[in-house]
Amino acid sequence: MALTICTRFTDEYQLFEELGKGAFSVVRRCVKISSGQEFAAKIINTKKLSARDHQKLEREARICRLLKHPNIVRLHDSISEEGFHYLVFDLVTGGELFEDIVAREYYSEADASHCIQQILESVHHCHVNGIVHRDLKPENLLLASKLKGAAVKLADFGLAIEVQGDQQAWFGFAGTPGYLSPEVLRKDPYGKPVDMWACGVILYILLVGYPPFWDEDQHRLYQQIKAGAYDFPSPEWDTVTPEAKDLINKMLTINPSKRITATEALKHPWICQRSTVASMMHRQETVECLKKFNARRKLKVRLLAICLVSIYVQESIQSPPPLPPSLSLSLPFCLPHSETSQVNVEMTSCSLKLSSFSFTVLHFLESIESANTTIEDEDVKGRKTCPLRLQQSVLTMSDHTDDSLLYVFLHPEIIKVTEQLIESINNGDFDAYAKICDPGLTSFEPEALGNLVEGHDFHRFYFENALSKGNKPVHTILLNPHVHLIGENAACIAYIRLTQYMDGSGMPRTMQSEETRVWHRRDGKWQNIHFHRSGSPSIPSQ
Repeated sequence: MALTICTRFTDEYQLFEELGKGAFSVVRRCVKISSGQEFAAKIINTKKLSARDHQKLEREARICRLLKHPNIVRLHDSISEEGFHYLVFDLVTGGELFEDIVAREYYSEADASHCIQQILESVHHCHVNGIVHRDLKPENLLLASKLKGAAVKLADFGLAIEVQGDQQAWFGFAGTPGYLSPEVLRKDPYGKPVDMWACGVILYILLVGYPPFWDEDQHRLYQQIKAGAYDFPSPEWDTVTPEAKDLINKMLTINPSKRITATEALKHPWICQRSTVASMMHRQETVECLKKFNARRKLKVRLLAICLVSIYVQESIQSPPPLPPSLSLSLPFCLPHSETSQVNVEMTSCSLKLSSFSFTVLHFLESIESANTTIEDEDVKGRKTCPLRLQQSVLTMSDHTDDSLLYVFLHPEIIKVTEQLIESINNGDFDAYAKICDPGLTSFEPEALGNLVEGHDFHRFYFENALSKGNKPVHTILLNPHVHLIGENAACIAYIRLTQYMDGSGMPRTMQSEETRVWHRRDGKWQNIHFHRSGSPSIPSQ
């Protein structure tokens, strides 16, 4: 009896352009054929998921189906087809809330009150339905559209958990460093109050543009959080109303049993009596600080994504990439009594330390999610590497600093994969060569007598008839390799190739050629798509 393969998504929806991408998923705009309505389809490659990842996917879909609220990105459909699972969400086009705020001509305490009210409404709906989000942060606060006054939407329920009433239990170490609550850091039982702590951090940032807890060293950051060591420094806090500070204090209460709930927060005067309590004064300094805050967190997530690529390639080629042991960058950041700060990044071939407050470090693979990177310790055992979850748009280069970071991390990758290709030639291993080269590889080389050659057949002849063990080169050196990046997924490398070999009479010889190779990354793997060689041919004379 033949198996019936589900094709409901393919039958009912039409896919369009890509909106974002993760390790094992991609988000694309889609249209429901019957109604013409637009959605965002998250397409998960289930062939690459572990049994645990499948459970998490089912949990996320179950939670999202339950939540129906104007301030939550809604799941409209969940469809499994062979090899893929489709989650059909609201198409949210307004971008991140924090990015929208810095583009406004006017931003006041009252605006911050309106923003946090919508966030609290979404959290309240989650808690009423027995859901704890566990990863509230700016990256997960989106706007429904680019229209003025568009609704704030809470997104990314990849870490959300289901609880019974006011249940407190140890659900694992999960969240983003700067937004983690004291009880999570103490590894105490926790529940809904962790979301309210994160709301307090977000509200603090909304009012002054920088976080209440911050340190380059993650251990010191955690000590600050556990001690509740924050304050309201002058002069930026002098113009904030006492009611706003009172709400923050109630949210950032160390004892979770005494922390304000979402229901109570929505009844706070600063929220429900906004027009008479919250200040209407424009907060230009907050906007300026928030711009720096946004730039900093985006840059760190991009850096994190680059690290993911390095780790992913490491797993693909079974060899650790030669990465720099330490990298420090100076970036402007708006903190009290300080105009600049440092982001320190230490990296080895299979471990990563990123000390900051606004990006996330991983202990295991959250392979089904493309919206964030996250700490969660449930699946540490058995993991050989430290894989990461990608934010949707983290691989978008936007300035010279990002270009420099890309160069630092991708430069050694390009050199390494070029060396592997040359090694396959030296070994006469056509199978290895073909895996590294694109099927449509084009080339100019002396053997082609000035003609452009396309495909593998021309090169296969030399592998099968000339590059045998008896006459293969014994050693190759790449001199002065120069790498030029063409975005995140393409690069060009130029170098001088010196090949040492033994001629037919047993005498050592050296030949030289000048080569340029163009590389393109597809599905996480670099492939050579074009090369140009001048000088000596690949095959040593006998």
